[in-house]
Amino acid sequence: MTSIADQFSLAGKRALVTGSSRGLGYAMAAALAGAGAAVVLNARDTVALGAAAQDLAATGATVNAVAFDVTSRDSIDEAVTHIENEIGPIDILINNAGMQFRSSLEAFPPERFDQVIATNLTSVFNVSQPVARHMIARGRGKIINICSLLSELSRPSVAPYAATKAAVANITRGMAVDWARHGLNVNGIAPGYFATELNEALLKDDKFNAWIETRTPMGRWGQPEELGGAVVFLASEAARFVNGHILYVDGAFTATV
Repeated sequence: MTSIADQFSLAGKRALVTGSSRGLGYAMAAALAGAGAAVVLNARDTVALGAAAQDLAATGATVNAVAFDVTSRDSIDEAVTHIENEIGPIDILINNAGMQFRSSLEAFPPERFDQVIATNLTSVFNVSQPVARHMIARGRGKIINICSLLSELSRPSVAPYAATKAAVANITRGMAVDWARHGLNVNGIAPGYFATELNEALLKDDKFNAWIETRTPMGRWGQPEELGGAVVFLASEAARFVNGHILYVDGAFTATV
């Protein structure tokens, strides 16, 4: 019988992490590499992507970097074909790429709304479908979609973002329902407020920072490395009967009123 510790090992697996040149994406890629997985980093910015790959490789990780645009189906299809044929099979997919744009809803620019939808939601389908086809053919695979505590809640100025993350949570459940019979596990991780570059403006806002520390029962922001355990668990055999689940990693933010 496989030991419980061995069930968390990702040795021999390969993970593609979208939007992984920095922030939570990079932290999750580092965690997966630390558990033994070979990692394929992704971003559009080739300079940032190359620097991230170099930094992660310096830790002893097996790393490849593949630049593609998650809002372009042609770019995705070409990249997935390249990875599968030239690098190796994708065993684990982390759909992390995303963006935020803050504005009151009555003034929200329509073109920005379309961009948020394309980047945060449509990309999850566009990347998952070609990857899943390969996984289905092999009879196994792990897909983890990055949701948000805003999958359940909202705040002023972020309604489109919250709408996309609610949809990502439900497409995660739908993917699990459709693909579980083929041997795939599809789950989501919903981070709370984490100290990343994406939230830099909020971190510098004394009033908002104080609100986060008061509103979050743990009394602080999350640190990017604190997503590591959740992503390794859901990517591993330890979670082989976990399917269609959204795991909140938010310091109990959504557990309190």
